[in-house]
Parts: sequence; C-alpha cells; structure tokens
Amino acid sequence: MLALLALSGCNAFLSESTADLAGLGGAALSSAVSDNGAVAAGIGIGVQSLARAGLQYTQRELQQAEQDSIAGAAGPLSMGVVATWSVRHAIPLAYDNQGRVTVAREIGALGLACREIVFSVEQRDDAALETAEFYTAIICRAGDRWKWASAEPATERWGSLQ
Repeated sequence: MLALLALSGCNAFLSESTADLAGLGGAALSSAVSDNGAVAAGIGIGVQSLARAGLQYTQRELQQAEQDSIAGAAGPLSMGVVATWSVRHAIPLAYDNQGRVTVAREIGALGLACREIVFSVEQRDDAALETAEFYTAIICRAGDRWKWASAEPATERWGSLQ
C-alpha cells in the first residue's frame, strides 16, 4: 500500500489497485464470515465500493486544496496583476503544483462579487525545464474568503450531483 501512495499522479493505476486490494481484503473477510457464495460476493462488493469511495473522497479533497490555493491567491489581486500560487499535499496522491494567476474580469452586482481568473499549472521536469498549461475559472467571495465557483467535482454545492 505504501508503494501505491508513492505513485502520485497515477490515478488510473491507483484507482484500479485500490479496487483490487479491497477485493482481496473483502475476499479474506468474507471467507472468515461465511462460506455462502452470495454472502461472500456481497461482502467483497461492499468492501470494494467503500475503498473506491474513500479514494474518490481523498482525491476531491486534494483538488479542493489546489482550488482554494488558486482562489486565495487571486482574490486580493487587482485586475492585470499576476501572483503565484502553490499547494503542497500531505498525502502523495497528487502532484504538488504551482503556477501563476491573474484576474481577467470582475463579475457581480448587489452583493455578488465574482471574478474570472486565468491561471497556469506549471511543472518542472528533471532537467528543470518548466511546462505550463493555462485554464480559466470563476471565483466568488464567500464571506472573507474567495472560493472556487466553477462547476467542477470539488465544488461543494453540487453534493450528490458530482
């Protein structure tokens, strides 16, 4: 399991490996509980579903941390000013990313303060060459913080519709 955690960024491999390990764990548990094939299959599927749900929850939390970092860096900016953002994950299931962000336009009225932002995600390879990919998003003020408002999986308000 520790070897799997060291493979940050390999989401497909991690997802399938988690399901496989959960299947093995479920099989061991079911054989200890019952020798009925239907019961064993039910236990195995349940354990596998719980493992996948746990992994997906963790991946959403990691993505939300990245989005919060970008929104936090962009929130106080004036139009046209460029700031840097970065995130360091405690759990190595995702890359520690960094980049730049700027405010492209202000959106809002009557107490609704939102911004369209342009941000980069920059990665350095072993030779210290930097590659950047650029994206746009919408952030909105939520009290004294700026939060991600684009409809993406880590956006909390969509709940079960994710």
